[in-house]
Amino acid sequence: MKPIITASECASESAGPRPPVLLDVRWRLGGPHGRPDYEAGHLPGAVFVDLDAELAGPAGKGGRHPLPDPEDFAAVMRRAGVSRSAPVVVYDGGQGWAAARAWWLLRWTGHPDVRVLDGGLAAWTGELSTVTPTSAEGDFRPEPGGLPLLDADAAAALARFGLLLDARAAERYRGDVEPIDRVGGHIPGAVSAPTTENVGEDGRFLAADVLAARFAALGADEAQGAVGVYCGSGVSGAHEVLALELAGHRAALYAGSWSEWSSDASRPVATGPDPR
Repeated sequence: MKPIITASECASESAGPRPPVLLDVRWRLGGPHGRPDYEAGHLPGAVFVDLDAELAGPAGKGGRHPLPDPEDFAAVMRRAGVSRSAPVVVYDGGQGWAAARAWWLLRWTGHPDVRVLDGGLAAWTGELSTVTPTSAEGDFRPEPGGLPLLDADAAAALARFGLLLDARAAERYRGDVEPIDRVGGHIPGAVSAPTTENVGEDGRFLAADVLAARFAALGADEAQGAVGVYCGSGVSGAHEVLALELAGHRAALYAGSWSEWSSDASRPVATGPDPR
């Protein structure tokens, strides 16, 4: 199933006999909390999900946004009305990173039918609601392993023997600046592939053939399926995994990403524009 849905498709399905569960995951790195924006207006029936508190575990050795405990995550999804048999549509304010994080977690824990609203809330032309819905409890139970996952050692190996993409901004990859983590640079062997280049000016994903050409130029075809992604803390990297899925590649996510890698001074760091 295609991992994205257009606003018109979402409106049509929401009015149909099998409406999707709608999750609002508005979030910005270092920005204000998304709950006030949700309360000011959201897709009718959508339930707010807090990325920092509900789509991540406590920050620490696993990075700034380590994966949540699967059972804890599933409990959040059940409270939001998520069941395994019902489709889910996730959206955010338009950047797509937070929505992709929720998409990835649901797919990783075994949900078969999850899509991201392409372009986010900005693409929605229908009415918005200020009513917080009372959702019936869902029955979702986690079965981790639905999408491939990397730890630090596996990411390092993939950078040497496959293709590991760094989804952060190019200046952070090069080590020119590092506004968040302990040190700048990248995992030796990783290839720079900023997430921002997966979308157009309207925030919607580029066409599948355009994405396929982009990732082919970065070496995805030669990697023969051995493709992984990391970012700063596992959020924008999920967006790149989704873009790769659109392009026909099943990629693994290094969820700890640079925030975990760089926290250990014994791990090697490369700088500059070249992978090594």
